[in-house]
Amino acid sequence: GVNKIRLTGGEPTVRSDIISLVGELGKLKSQGLQTLAITSNGIALKRKLPRLAENGLSSLNISLDTLDPFKFELITRRKGFERVMESIEQAISLGIKPVKVNCVVMRGVNDQEVVDFVELTRTMAIDVRFIEYMPFDGNKWNEKKFVPYKELLDNIRNKYHSVTKLFDDSNDTSKAYHIPEFVGRFGFITSMSDHFCGSCNRLRITADGNLKVCLFGNAEVNLRDLLRENIPDQQLLDIIGAAVKNKKKQHAADLLEVSKRWFNSQKIHSISSSSHMYHRPLAFNQLISSPFGYTHASYSKKSGSSDTMRPPDTNTTNSPTLSHVDSSSGRASMVNVSKKPSTIRTATACGRIRIGREAFNLVLANSLKKGDVLTVSQIAGINAAKHTGYLIPLCHPLLLSHVSVDLRMEERDYSVEITAKVECEGKTGVEMEALTAVSVSALTIFDMCKSVDKDMVIDNLRVIHKTGGKSGEWSSSGKLEQ
Repeated sequence: GVNKIRLTGGEPTVRSDIISLVGELGKLKSQGLQTLAITSNGIALKRKLPRLAENGLSSLNISLDTLDPFKFELITRRKGFERVMESIEQAISLGIKPVKVNCVVMRGVNDQEVVDFVELTRTMAIDVRFIEYMPFDGNKWNEKKFVPYKELLDNIRNKYHSVTKLFDDSNDTSKAYHIPEFVGRFGFITSMSDHFCGSCNRLRITADGNLKVCLFGNAEVNLRDLLRENIPDQQLLDIIGAAVKNKKKQHAADLLEVSKRWFNSQKIHSISSSSHMYHRPLAFNQLISSPFGYTHASYSKKSGSSDTMRPPDTNTTNSPTLSHVDSSSGRASMVNVSKKPSTIRTATACGRIRIGREAFNLVLANSLKKGDVLTVSQIAGINAAKHTGYLIPLCHPLLLSHVSVDLRMEERDYSVEITAKVECEGKTGVEMEALTAVSVSALTIFDMCKSVDKDMVIDNLRVIHKTGGKSGEWSSSGKLEQ
């Protein structure tokens, strides 16, 4: 079941046999290995990259905490900023994909450079990941240096107003975002403020042959000695399985305590200044018990009064109501929007269709007998958005000013990821138009590929961003139920 191998460090490129090691691992691609990656500081990487790519290297992580050459030397205690940037550019030119740039963010050190890193994605096909500062042995942990990812995201949105949330697969450790028209993307690894332990499927083998099921855990299983004793494969699998089943649902106790102190120190703070909505952190034991992170407190807003926060209450008379149900008869009814003011409305929705390896390769090569799948799907999605009022019984027919449907192929799970953005000036939102565009686009792909693979799956359909109307701007938290 292992389909991805990453060589990390220390620094993997200091190994004299790194090129041949990658070559040997690359041979596993014939047995189902999909991704062979390296994490490097990039300083001594450039001259080795061509050979590594030839031998099967398909993904690269570069550790880079600053774009200031002087600060780079202070942080790393060596020169080499230019060589790191050259390694990134060379990896892109060699077709290595993805090229990820990992930046550990520390308050007062490099937090003011976050927007500069995002700006790199305008013209460079890279995936910048901002990593929350975490306590490790020897890094002189200081809670005052910690910057939660939501603060960073707010700063980015102050600069770029069209930030879009992308898909997060069930085992992703990064929350991915994108700015339309930018070549690259960015994301956040939220080990401190929003744990992802419950969905992490990473396993680690140390340089001396020990298996670790968690980077922060102390427990290790010595595989080297077992292999040297030539124990049967099934027995080895049983031992590895037992270790994996002992994987904890959350961080090790010392890291958990640091994270707990941070959460419990937080006050009520603003999510969005434009929508005037607030949230408070839940008690920490509530947070870690939820498989999908924490849930915002519910809200009550009365006309003529300020926003007030209340606990969930199923008996309150202010409970949410269905807008398309007549309050007196309980029957379906179209909402009367005649008295609502017209505002600029936008909505962005996304979804995914997993089409399998064979269909994926045919679509990628544009070799299906039915024709250009991506183009036909894109046109179908745009056309569907314009006809939503006719397809969904209680939706208002709207005169749309713009519809865009973007499709991106993801080799890691042989899927096509679909994002639709819809705009109009009107009295009601366009979330349904965006969702319809994504749905019909996915269904079109299904129809064109079903002769190759009938086991396709359409999932993760959702609205990720909207603006306009009484509720103002809203963005999805990015947590998905798989």
